[in-house]
Amino acid sequence: MSTRLQALPYDIDQVRADFPILNQEHHPGTPLIYLDNAASSQKPKAVIDVVDDYYRRYNANVHRGIHKLSEEATTVYEAARVKIRKFINAASKREVIFTRGTTESINLVANTWGRVNLKPGDVVLSTVMEHHSNIVPWQLLAAEKGFAVHYVPVLEDGTLDMETLRRELATQPVKLVAVMHMSNVLGTVNPVREIAHLAHEHGALILVDGAQSVPHMPVDVQAIDADFLAFSGHKMIGPTGVGILYGKRDLLEAMPPWMGGGDMISRVTLEGSTWNELPYKFEAGTPNIAQAIGLGAAVDYLNQIGMAQVQAHEHILTEYLLERLAEVPELTLYGPQNHAERGAVATFRFADIHPHDLAQLLDAEGIAVRAGHHCAMPLHDHLGIGATARASLYIYNTPAEIDALVEGLYKAKKVFAG
Repeated sequence: MSTRLQALPYDIDQVRADFPILNQEHHPGTPLIYLDNAASSQKPKAVIDVVDDYYRRYNANVHRGIHKLSEEATTVYEAARVKIRKFINAASKREVIFTRGTTESINLVANTWGRVNLKPGDVVLSTVMEHHSNIVPWQLLAAEKGFAVHYVPVLEDGTLDMETLRRELATQPVKLVAVMHMSNVLGTVNPVREIAHLAHEHGALILVDGAQSVPHMPVDVQAIDADFLAFSGHKMIGPTGVGILYGKRDLLEAMPPWMGGGDMISRVTLEGSTWNELPYKFEAGTPNIAQAIGLGAAVDYLNQIGMAQVQAHEHILTEYLLERLAEVPELTLYGPQNHAERGAVATFRFADIHPHDLAQLLDAEGIAVRAGHHCAMPLHDHLGIGATARASLYIYNTPAEIDALVEGLYKAKKVFAG
């Protein structure tokens, strides 16, 4: 084990002790090794307790009541919004909209900004590496409105073809660039700040899918100059069912609401309605109150560690993961080969073992990985493969778990060889 691994940036044992699910046996006598963090992360006791406290002590709707429970729920709910504003450095809490997750956030932009601003002859520029949630909404809207969706290719090293991106912006009537910050398959960290600058130079907006970046690195929406940023709570140690859409205030102000009812109105008559101020214009109905409060607690927990420390921890583990996987014969790793250029994700195929079979064999060893197309079928088509296995790391993973993964791969090979 390299000396770098002896200097992890924080007390990993203390962090692991905060996550109850890690202190269990996956099978009798087999501890859980959770390496499916790109799909969803585990939750610390601090987040679980905050959600539990809401339901036990002050469960009530927000914004609508003057009784004590409602006032406390509203205070804590809105405090979570402020925490998230600071976490991504939004200019105002009014630019932070609670949604159910990244997918809903992107659909909100497509069905409000997109529906008003996109027309035949326009282009939305996406990429081949996108998650389905940043492809399908634009395809659905394009079929209705008549604009085109173009895709930036992925180069052999797993990075975006920036030359094609520049050419598309210079020669096509691009109105929006919809790009992921970090690939959930390749681990590629895209240069979103540069892409935003290029988009703005050519009069286009940029929507950044931050589902895989916000949980793992410092993200500053003002430094990126993102027009929109979407991310999910469940990938950053928060609850499921809650996410964020960040949008620049002037854009949000100009966009029509998407869903109607509840808090999104200012006044309703039988002849028509007027809309509430930001961000409530986009938060129709009773929100996911407990989940939003839990996301605020998740932000507190990550801030206590420090996002720079989170990123440093993952860089160390990713370097070690790539070193160990490089030792395994017949393993093909996809994405950038340099750990400094990728997130803590390793997607691979191993020997002649189907990824689903491999995942099942690893599960028998207590190791949870993901197998399939990872909601990125166009990327897998581009790679010429139907499915891959994926191991993804987070704040509580250790070098010993990487060793166990490699040992599990060798065991799987013996099963298929025998």
